[in-house]
Amino acid sequence: MILLIIALGAPVVLSIMNIICFCSNKVTPRFYRASSTLTVFVGGFLYLMLYGVGFDPGGDWYEQVYTFQTHYSVSTDYMPTLIILALVGLVGYFTLLFGSAEKLPPLVSVFSVAAVIMINVLHIAHAIQISNSVFIKGGHVPGEMFLLFYVYHANLILISATTVRKHIREMLIVAKNKGMDESDNVKYRWIYSKMTTVSHYTLIVFVALFILIAILEIIFVLCGQGFDAPIKAFTDTADWTFSKQTPPPPKEYHGHYLCTVAASGHSKVVKPLRYGTRLGATIIVNRQLCVANAFEELIKEKLPRFHKVVRGGYDKYGYPVSKHITTPFRADIVYYLMKPPEWAFLFTLYLFDKDPEKRISRQYEYCEK
Repeated sequence: MILLIIALGAPVVLSIMNIICFCSNKVTPRFYRASSTLTVFVGGFLYLMLYGVGFDPGGDWYEQVYTFQTHYSVSTDYMPTLIILALVGLVGYFTLLFGSAEKLPPLVSVFSVAAVIMINVLHIAHAIQISNSVFIKGGHVPGEMFLLFYVYHANLILISATTVRKHIREMLIVAKNKGMDESDNVKYRWIYSKMTTVSHYTLIVFVALFILIAILEIIFVLCGQGFDAPIKAFTDTADWTFSKQTPPPPKEYHGHYLCTVAASGHSKVVKPLRYGTRLGATIIVNRQLCVANAFEELIKEKLPRFHKVVRGGYDKYGYPVSKHITTPFRADIVYYLMKPPEWAFLFTLYLFDKDPEKRISRQYEYCEK
């Protein structure tokens, strides 16, 4: 509950802080810098968490994923390029955020502003990339939760606009101190007048500027122009707005819940062992599944009537339960909930069977896949 309150409350609080910073000239530099820094890092962390839970990405476009999963929205083959561009953009942004126009060399200021525009192009492109799944397909969280993606994107535009405008106003002060506003040089006076005009841009103009850049980038993508790697990072994908690849058929297994857990949970949790075949079906097998089946085999041999009752209950409730295990996180939860029964099964096997491990290992025929 505490984590949920933080996850929902942080975007609201940070958005209010960023709006205050943009609209008011009375906020202290410390407040403004803290608000912007928290927006980038706390917001980014929550964005990644929502992305993982909501879309449940399972692999690149050429990999098989389960029906409840999506493919990566950005190709991992070109991820290093985007990471480098994002880092350059962040360096440029924080240079403007924590630096002053008076102390920054002219070229550093120019490149920093360009880097801020570039990182806004990237995150707007990703916002458009995931839009078809957010507004059309949906995911594993309520539709309203997906709006948090765009709350973060909107806040990035807001703090970028605020920072660039702040930097331009500082440059105006520097220029005025140098006498550019009253200079006899016509070019100096023209530059100063343009800087003054830009310094009074509203948020809407900044938003329009960033959207325009994003639209141009999309056109470049569709026409096959621009830098190859950043473009392919979005197009060498499946399931998304810019995707041009056709993925292989999804993996699907209609089994009882322990089979579903072994196949669907995070590998570090459920610990899949191998592929196994039983009754003509090939599935992913973990030890918990083998122990449960070994226990069932034992009671079938020793207590056949009791086995019919147990089997009947499992057949009745197992499959309906498995239909609710639609994400790896749910599979992990079921895995942990089944741990006490697993220990009870194991205790029974070691108590009544001469070679329990042999019985466990033979439950599913080994299968190479």
